[in-house]
Amino acid sequence: MSKMPDIMWLAEIKKDDIPSVGGKGASLGEMNAVGLPVPPAFVVTAQAFRRFLVESGIETELFGKLENLDVEDADVLEASAEKAMKTVMDAKMPESIKKSIIESYTKMGDTTVVAVRSSATAEDLPDASFAGQQETYLNIKGENDLIEAIQKCWASLYGARAIYYRAKQGFEDRGVDIAVVVQKLVYSEKSGVMFSSHPVSGEPTTIIEASWGLGEAVVSGIVSPDNYVFDQRTHRVIDRYIANKIVEILPDGDKGTKEVDIPKDRQDSPVLSVEEIEKLAKFAKIAEDHYDTPQDLEWGIVGGTIYILQSRPITTITSKSSGKKEKSEDTGKILLEGQGASPGIATGAVVIVNSIKDLSKVKDGNIMVAKMTNPDMVPAMRKAAAIITDEGGMTCHAAIVSRELGTPAAVGTKKATHMLKNGQVVTIDGEKGIVFEGGELKNADKTAQPVITGFAQAPIITATSIKVNVSLPEAAKRAAATGADGVGLLRIEHLILGLGKTPQWYIRNNKEDEFINELYTGIKTVMDEFNGKPVWVRTLDAPTDEFRNMKGGEEEPEEHNPMLGWRGIRRDLQSRDQFRLQVEAFKKLWNEGYDNLGIMFPLVGHPDEFIAAKGLMKEFGVDVENRVLGIMVEIPSSAILIDDFIAAGIQFASFGTNDLIQYTLAIDRNNQNVAYMYRPKHPAVLKLIKYAIERCRAGGVECSICGQAGSDPEMVKWLVETGITSVSANIDAISKIRETAAKTEKKIILDAARKQH
Repeated sequence: MSKMPDIMWLAEIKKDDIPSVGGKGASLGEMNAVGLPVPPAFVVTAQAFRRFLVESGIETELFGKLENLDVEDADVLEASAEKAMKTVMDAKMPESIKKSIIESYTKMGDTTVVAVRSSATAEDLPDASFAGQQETYLNIKGENDLIEAIQKCWASLYGARAIYYRAKQGFEDRGVDIAVVVQKLVYSEKSGVMFSSHPVSGEPTTIIEASWGLGEAVVSGIVSPDNYVFDQRTHRVIDRYIANKIVEILPDGDKGTKEVDIPKDRQDSPVLSVEEIEKLAKFAKIAEDHYDTPQDLEWGIVGGTIYILQSRPITTITSKSSGKKEKSEDTGKILLEGQGASPGIATGAVVIVNSIKDLSKVKDGNIMVAKMTNPDMVPAMRKAAAIITDEGGMTCHAAIVSRELGTPAAVGTKKATHMLKNGQVVTIDGEKGIVFEGGELKNADKTAQPVITGFAQAPIITATSIKVNVSLPEAAKRAAATGADGVGLLRIEHLILGLGKTPQWYIRNNKEDEFINELYTGIKTVMDEFNGKPVWVRTLDAPTDEFRNMKGGEEEPEEHNPMLGWRGIRRDLQSRDQFRLQVEAFKKLWNEGYDNLGIMFPLVGHPDEFIAAKGLMKEFGVDVENRVLGIMVEIPSSAILIDDFIAAGIQFASFGTNDLIQYTLAIDRNNQNVAYMYRPKHPAVLKLIKYAIERCRAGGVECSICGQAGSDPEMVKWLVETGITSVSANIDAISKIRETAAKTEKKIILDAARKQH
């Protein structure tokens, strides 16, 4: 893990840099790397934000305002959020951070007009979209306005809607940082959003929504956009809907944006030509193929040139079921027709929301009706049995959030807020986008929850154990829902970094028990979701530069390259007390019967280090002969000496490919000068992995992988063919990796059978 500066340019960023640049920043860097037309940008990193909190002295005060907060109490939530945001805005940005930002902006051209976009480290993730929870500021020009916009983005991390959403998704406020993308503004003449595959069914049809002006009009839902459907199998436009587009959003002078009326001659004109649709669909396919998962992309066109502005995973595609899906009874009177944005059937009493003040009227099971929705409405949307809007399309806020919530939704009905009345009972078919009169209510207070239909697919069984990587306890429930066979990597440094204090701070301030309990509670949260399944916890592997920005970090050594420095087991063996605190947390879990807990030592270069760590654990009271202990294979020497490690008593080994590739090839993947040489499938890397797999199998030791390569189907195919015992993938990749492993295993069996005949 290399040192992360205050500023990173797109050329330096890859998709696994989310902890530093957030979901949006990582995605832009990855798209830039594969040649998609992305406007120039730099990112103010999450480390800069964390340093701002620490050096400005507001960290304790800020998080104190959010502790034990009842997010369901709207008044308390709003008041706490307002105080938290004011705390951030009133704090002085450190001069060194401000200097780095201004220097980067000057390189871009200090008169350049930019978009300043929040990029939270728990945003645009495969399992949670966090749509619109933090702010974006468009048409920003000049140093002072840029600095102000960045600080506003930081403050928006503590807005009411962001706090509420984090609480409901299981993310702790303290554990989420924010990066900020500063990107050259594209003065889009036409813009929109597209799904590389159908956002509900996953079918290979690219859906493109388009309108005039900046894309905010489509994303926010203030306009019902054109809708174009491109079949990736036949490479043809198979459907189009040309909407009546009344308004567009344009830059407003030197700062901000404005909403203006579209001239009559353009209101009903198609936004896109066939050629533009084909080009957009091609870019969508490139993004989906690269990420190996369907993507939700924002785009803009200026003078015939297409720009890709953002890409995130689609989080709402449902598995195909073998059972018969529920259908609405098309016998009632049709009141409204719009676009089916989120499937499902629901009946309930209408509540019309004309403003934020009306949100409290929405009760569990009501049908929420609004002109359009925005992130402030999410608490009410969670209660609603279904959503109906006047405006918007398949990619508007209402559609995205409804799909994530699993709530039926019809958008773009044009007149729902005028035709429907409060208390009126209606039935909505969210797949067809139709609203019917009446319906049979399920209970006396005229509310009903949407019916879940279909039958679950039989699970795919594989001989290769398919495990999941977990970074935060808050993600444990989502990780377990994948059906993974266990946790192949639980990184505890994220637990510790989230505390804002180094282990040494707890030791010096006689608060060791507090540290142990925090660690114990975080690991236990994950263990409880994976009852009886193996959970491999990696001991602390945080480089010194990450500790330096925390309380107690002032004594951290200055290292020229922390990635090659004092980290992993080499540090724990010298910092006995730091290692002891971790072991005490493990002991508490073992004493409570969590025998499925395995401990994995990182950055082990010689068997002597494993033996020394095992000896220290014994000294600290662990029955090491009856505990599962293993190593990360991330240094070439650990692969080459794998027989000696087996002889030393390891019970498992797991490849950390991110570091193994770097150390084998002498390539820093975050260095733009050599990043193109970072090759996960370099013959030398594959040879090391193959050798270690073969020796582990011969020695009866479980061999796994938990690096990024474990989420790559092509790599996993090779690993299974090579004989790996288990694979640990990212949460979003589990389904595809299990399917890949199953197909590969079947092929191996069939090939063997054919040879016998």
